[in-house]
Amino acid sequence: MPNRLATATSPYLLQHADNPVDWREWGADAFAEARERDVPVLVSVGYAACHWCHVMAHESFEDEATAAQLNAGFVCVKVDREERPDVDSVYMAATQALTGAGGWPMTVFTTPDGAPFYCGTYFPPRPHPGMPSFRQVLDAVSDAWVHRRAELEAAGGDIVEGISSRLDLGAPSPLSVDLLDRAVGALAERHDRQLGGFGGAPKFPPSMVLEFLLRAHARRGDANTLGMAVTTAEAMARGGIYDQLAGGFARYSVDAGWVVPHFEKMLYDNALLLRTYSHLWRTTGAGWARRVADETAGFLLRDLGTPEGGLASALDADTDGVEGLTYAWTPDQLCEVLGDDDGAWAAEVFTVTPEGTFEHGSSTLQLRRDPDDTERLARVRAALTQARARRPQPARDDKVVTAWNGLAIAALADHGALTGDDDLVAAAVRTAELLHGTHWVGGRLRRASRDGAAGAHAGVLEDYGDLAEGLLALHAATADPRWLSWAGELLDVVTDQFVDADGTWHDTAADAEALVHRPFDPADGPTPAGIAAAAGALVGYAALAGSPEHRARGEEALASLARLVEHAPQAAGWAAAVGEALVAGPLEVAVSGPAGPARDALARAARSSTSPGAVVVVGEPGAPGVPLLADRPLVGGAPAAYVCRGFVCSAPVTEVSALSAAMTQPAD
Repeated sequence: MPNRLATATSPYLLQHADNPVDWREWGADAFAEARERDVPVLVSVGYAACHWCHVMAHESFEDEATAAQLNAGFVCVKVDREERPDVDSVYMAATQALTGAGGWPMTVFTTPDGAPFYCGTYFPPRPHPGMPSFRQVLDAVSDAWVHRRAELEAAGGDIVEGISSRLDLGAPSPLSVDLLDRAVGALAERHDRQLGGFGGAPKFPPSMVLEFLLRAHARRGDANTLGMAVTTAEAMARGGIYDQLAGGFARYSVDAGWVVPHFEKMLYDNALLLRTYSHLWRTTGAGWARRVADETAGFLLRDLGTPEGGLASALDADTDGVEGLTYAWTPDQLCEVLGDDDGAWAAEVFTVTPEGTFEHGSSTLQLRRDPDDTERLARVRAALTQARARRPQPARDDKVVTAWNGLAIAALADHGALTGDDDLVAAAVRTAELLHGTHWVGGRLRRASRDGAAGAHAGVLEDYGDLAEGLLALHAATADPRWLSWAGELLDVVTDQFVDADGTWHDTAADAEALVHRPFDPADGPTPAGIAAAAGALVGYAALAGSPEHRARGEEALASLARLVEHAPQAAGWAAAVGEALVAGPLEVAVSGPAGPARDALARAARSSTSPGAVVVVGEPGAPGVPLLADRPLVGGAPAAYVCRGFVCSAPVTEVSALSAAMTQPAD
């Protein structure tokens, strides 16, 4: 019989609706029941595409004896970390503080007041060396609750006090050229020159760091800075972490060489990487970078697109309970699909070996070099893609998360404008319209929706920052005033709800549900930190709207992250990237004139600029609601480009060569 999760909207919670565990959703009623029953609370946190979450569910939460023990001794709360990043942040901080590590599934025991006193991640059904079984943990917690209650409550209070103390970020300081150069140097010390990436296995796509390096190279012009970005991006694109048949990146590589991925595919990774590879192509002209950007955009729309116009959160790591089942190949399987000749050729091209590079003699597909016979490669890829489509497919988490859709809007709008692909820009518009119609409720954002219906959970800082970033890119791509206007409204909420009068930032709104502490994380995770995302949007809005007030707010936010940027740039890539935009101006280009070849040529030249954080708007002179086109008339009857930096402008130009020169020179 289904438990209390049967009415949930989260796909992750629904995966547990038939467990014999009497799960509750997060809420005050669960903790009230714990107080009434005088039992601790088990908070189990995960997400739908998580491989080890599935493993623990099969081993423990589907087991009748374990469920009976849980139901008798605990109030059990299941949390989707993607719907409730605030809850996840609080208890992940506790887990990391107690164990020195973190991850999902996350298993936390709390008092009825929510104070965590024992934390862990995955627990096996039977004890392993150095790791108790899950039922042993339950026994120990229940015994301690009965016989050593005061110790647990005191421990919970100490943990809450510890995680509530904010990280000392040092005195605020502007992100100067010297500081940004030191950040580049720190990354160079960690860079894996042979295999790409920063540090050893496991390796995650360093999306924000790559964007920073591309922007830093635009300022510095040195081969080493660009080389770190190119080496890492190409290694990922040619490895098993990238889907060589249908595009899209997996969550991370378990090895240092990007060969074996953790197979889940997340919207946020692919949105960020689409933008990065697009910008890398703009910088280098590398055909492989353009191909990867195009294919990743195709993956987003084809595999993650929802009927309502949004983008789903993820594809699962597992297929029928087996990780990688959909994606791995043996030489014999290639020959079955392609025939012996093409099969042997494909095995060589994609590094599919008799021994296997993955499990059970199977291999992930890699494309370590581009073969000379491109037509054959296209034919082989098409045949393998069709064959793979007949295999069992991973499940899809189809909830639409505001922040990650904001990242996708930015990427699709950017790449569409840069390549002239109007379909990508149109897709970004559809997503923005869905978010405005469904997620924008009473002047505030909801975190997620599913099947066109908004969820109950409030948006957090990253939702406002990432969506505003996407809307600004969409305004630049379309010159549609509604996107700039809405971005301004979002940033007003940021100032009102997420920043105290003394300049202290928070990841949750002032009027949000009170947790045992109000979370704030200044470091990037797989997505930009909320404060960095908001700072980037403030700086971009200032450039597009001509607002010194928004620029000042963005500068203040970034100044508070200066120490993190300098000493831990891997954790502050987006803040560093925004810092490069401030150093560069950022560049503001208005291309003003009627549609036609002359305006199009100026627009292409403007959008090809690699100036960090440059904003470009193309449209009719004086278009209503588009500040960058205000007072930007034609020159001699011809379309003209106006180039400004930090609200200081050069004389307008009408020739592409003159525009290119103006974009590389400081304003008068």
